[in-house]
Amino acid sequence: MKRTIVSLDYEKDTEELARYAKALSHPTRIKIIRYLAEQSVCFTGDLVEYLPLAQSTVSQHLKELRDAGLITGKVDPPKIEYCINKENWDNAGKLFSEFFALPVKNNKCSI
Repeated sequence: MKRTIVSLDYEKDTEELARYAKALSHPTRIKIIRYLAEQSVCFTGDLVEYLPLAQSTVSQHLKELRDAGLITGKVDPPKIEYCINKENWDNAGKLFSEFFALPVKNNKCSI
């Protein structure tokens, strides 16, 4: 029996929205973004002092946000400097706004 593989060819915007949503799906990452939004620049040590978490845990959350493109990190030995990637942040805001503005039909769902 031959299997048919179906390819899901998502639009670029759909993939970007999913990547941003995944990166923001943890409360600690949202807290990090809120903290970075209030700072002009931030170092890992600042976040470790701010959050009640181990440095390795904070670093893992920073990696997820960086991989999604929501923040940038610049090595300034021996520290790493973090800030919000304004261009991608604005793009994420646009994509989320468009997504939540989708019209929803008044269905007859009983739950």
